[in-house]
Amino acid sequence: MTSQKSFKQRVRSRMDRTGESYTAARAHLITDPEPVPSSAPADEPAPRAGAGAATIRERVSGTKLTEATGRDYTAWFALLDAWEATARPHTEIAAWLVEEHGVNGWWAQTVTVAYEQERGLRVPGQKKDGFAANASKTVNVPVERLFAAFADPELRARWLPVEAAERTAKPGRRFTADLPEATRIAVTFQAKGETKALVGIEHTRITTAARAAGWKSDWRTWLVELKKLLED
Repeated sequence: MTSQKSFKQRVRSRMDRTGESYTAARAHLITDPEPVPSSAPADEPAPRAGAGAATIRERVSGTKLTEATGRDYTAWFALLDAWEATARPHTEIAAWLVEEHGVNGWWAQTVTVAYEQERGLRVPGQKKDGFAANASKTVNVPVERLFAAFADPELRARWLPVEAAERTAKPGRRFTADLPEATRIAVTFQAKGETKALVGIEHTRITTAARAAGWKSDWRTWLVELKKLLED
């Protein structure tokens, strides 16, 4: 299939770029597919969610799935059952959909997560490394100032009441850090003009759905404090 050929070309391109083996490059592309490929609706959320999220079937309609892959959820689930997918790990299922059925990586993840939820292998909001909580806030300051509120330890301590050990920082674009309970945040920034910016937080590696809900509530409170601090 054309999709299979395209996927293999992407694998070999990554091999050339990183020096990885075919197996390693393939695993990275299956686990971390492009979030919104050209064949997916531009307004469709990627197949990941925070605590208390709806299931994939509730978020991505069967009609859109059929248009993109040629099968609806029921047909895909029957095919996966016949392949005994309940006994296989997430990455292997997604890889099988890509390599044997030519499904785009994003849609392979959608089908895989939906199947795992349907068969009780994972609950909404659960990722391969635990649960996740998400939060965002628009703040009326330049994006550089919003980024500094995370990257500058002294400024960060004025609104964030937990320790954050910086991992990476790309000025005005992205900030990652380790937080308590062996969790991690990935923060992205987007300018909305010269004096307005959006910050988005994904807090991952959370042990339970209940704890993820707690972190989500905390982030809502902390982002309100951040907005007050910067705008005042």
